[in-house]
Amino acid sequence: MKYHQIDRDLFIKNRAKFTAQMKPNSVAVFNSNDIYPVSADSTLPFAQHRDIFYLSGVDQEESILLLFPDAPYEYLKEILFLKETNEHIAIWEGEKLTKERAFEVAGIKTVIWLQDFHKTLKEIMAYAETIYINTNEHYRASIETETREARFVKWWKENYPAHKVEKSNPILQRLRSIKESEEIDLIQKACDITEKGYRRALNFVKPNVMEYEIEAEFAHEFLRNRSKGFAYTPIIASGNNANVLHYIENNQQCKAGDLILLDVGAEYANYSSDMTRMVPVSGRFSDRQKEVYNAVLRVKNEATKMLVPGTLWKQYHVEVGKIMTSELLGLGLIDKADVQNENPDWPAYKKYFMHGTSHHLGLDTHDYGLLHEPMQANMVFTVEPGIYIPAEGFGIRIEDDMVIQEKGEAFNLMRNIPIEVEEIESLMNS
Repeated sequence: MKYHQIDRDLFIKNRAKFTAQMKPNSVAVFNSNDIYPVSADSTLPFAQHRDIFYLSGVDQEESILLLFPDAPYEYLKEILFLKETNEHIAIWEGEKLTKERAFEVAGIKTVIWLQDFHKTLKEIMAYAETIYINTNEHYRASIETETREARFVKWWKENYPAHKVEKSNPILQRLRSIKESEEIDLIQKACDITEKGYRRALNFVKPNVMEYEIEAEFAHEFLRNRSKGFAYTPIIASGNNANVLHYIENNQQCKAGDLILLDVGAEYANYSSDMTRMVPVSGRFSDRQKEVYNAVLRVKNEATKMLVPGTLWKQYHVEVGKIMTSELLGLGLIDKADVQNENPDWPAYKKYFMHGTSHHLGLDTHDYGLLHEPMQANMVFTVEPGIYIPAEGFGIRIEDDMVIQEKGEAFNLMRNIPIEVEEIESLMNS
């Protein structure tokens, strides 16, 4: 891996938190992701399943984590199953985890080669009454490909139908949404790398550059700072492209006078950052662009004040909508009649601001978190209001990553990334 090794104490803590929530005499199993095929012998780069990584730090394919805290024997309480490595694999694919190295990474003493998984599981299932299966219940998940985890669940049900079943996901939704200090440090590192990419882009942007050239500037800076690259598909949207919320073609020329919406974030050690900034192609905002930009910035700043323990996500968005309505009235984009006659299910402001303001951030860009439960300290949320005006040829979104504090305002992990109009213009014209 490109990133520096993470202290295994983090994963030991994470496992302890998970097993504390398990029912008596139960087993939990977590699988790595597959390496997904493209065509012929081509594959996509491997990306680890975030749950097994969260609990073990193992960042390798064909791995299984088994947790059995009430096991009758100590060596069965935590087990890592890994693909057996050898000299041939080391030559062709690079070194894989040995049993000794796996202990250094995960802090798990019992490491068994994967070919012995079924035999070991058979013994364990004779002792256990319940198994926790790991299904994806994220509110935005849309899955058409059968995962390694799903194949295991299907196999387990066929072979052990008499055991009780529990779900790992609700436990992980709560645990992963509240970050340990080590995790916040890793997200901060990802944000710092994103800052470097953004500052590089500010020096690069000028009329007639291509959107993909700007993307390449970010990629260069990310990779040279130990990131695998983008935490999500980057949006480099100049002019009217910014009014397409998930524009990812990044293939147009940036024209003088236009704004570029940069929705870009680096990953680091599988943790995501998520930034949006606006860049004027010619180095200066027009008066109208500046007016709308500052309106969005005010909404972001006011929304941030509401990211405190106890806030409910749904009500938070209602309040942000009220703030946005006031700004849109001030910009002349809606009038009082629009507000008075609005549909409560689709308020007037949604003509210009049609997406949510905040989502959890962590190992996934849209991270785990139960949105019906109150916000808590050490949750990390994005704040990303926007105003999109196709008729005027531009859209504006501004986004930072915030850590909720026990008291006071949320802590901004992107506090050092230029955001004020004057600072952006100064950097572009220095």
